[in-house]
Amino acid sequence: MGPSEQNGTAVRTDQVRRHYAMGAAIIRAVDGVSVEIAAGEFLALLGASGSGKSSLLNLMAGLDHPTGGTVSVLGRDLGSMNAAEIARHRNQTIGMIFQSFNLLPRMTVAENVELPLRLAETPRGERAGMVQKALERVMLGARVGHRPGELSGGEQQRVAIARALVNRPKILLADEPTGNLDSATGEEILKLMAGLNRPEDGTKGTTVIMVTHERELAERYADRMITMADGRVAREERR
Repeated sequence: MGPSEQNGTAVRTDQVRRHYAMGAAIIRAVDGVSVEIAAGEFLALLGASGSGKSSLLNLMAGLDHPTGGTVSVLGRDLGSMNAAEIARHRNQTIGMIFQSFNLLPRMTVAENVELPLRLAETPRGERAGMVQKALERVMLGARVGHRPGELSGGEQQRVAIARALVNRPKILLADEPTGNLDSATGEEILKLMAGLNRPEDGTKGTTVIMVTHERELAERYADRMITMADGRVAREERR
């Protein structure tokens, strides 16, 4: 456990930058962002399309590499790790949810949720119980044998959340998790994520970092909102 984790910090970025060359132009997707996200916090990243919020989330996930500055997750500097170490760290530490669900259509619900366990080489005998528990947390324990096409959009996103949770990650990263859902279903998904962040049994909840363009939902559920513009932090608000 690094000093950052001991101090209760889940993610820290220090002047992190992600610039792209586009012909002669430089695209400053993320341009010197320093944020500290506490363990157990629910943070929303807001901003217009192209503001850099998804690019910043990808840097926090280790899915992309900064061109400057640092990203530390639970006290570990992602820049000091090779690709295999980052993949292992991500699989053990982070759960990810996307707007498009990213479920494999020919696999059952249970098989989709089991995928991270197979990647982590979790012993086969332990997997079924972990999958069932993750699906019960999202109220889909009875749908293990269904395929994604047999489920509603909200149910598919709940399967994606179960898949993200099955490895018991400390941090949940969500990129527009309600973007493909109607408003009522989107609210259900946010309530579910808020319940994971603040469990009723009093245990320490999962840190949630969510990219969204839906300010109203962010205001209702997030502890803190950071609005980005032109790759930088434009505004920060606490609930």
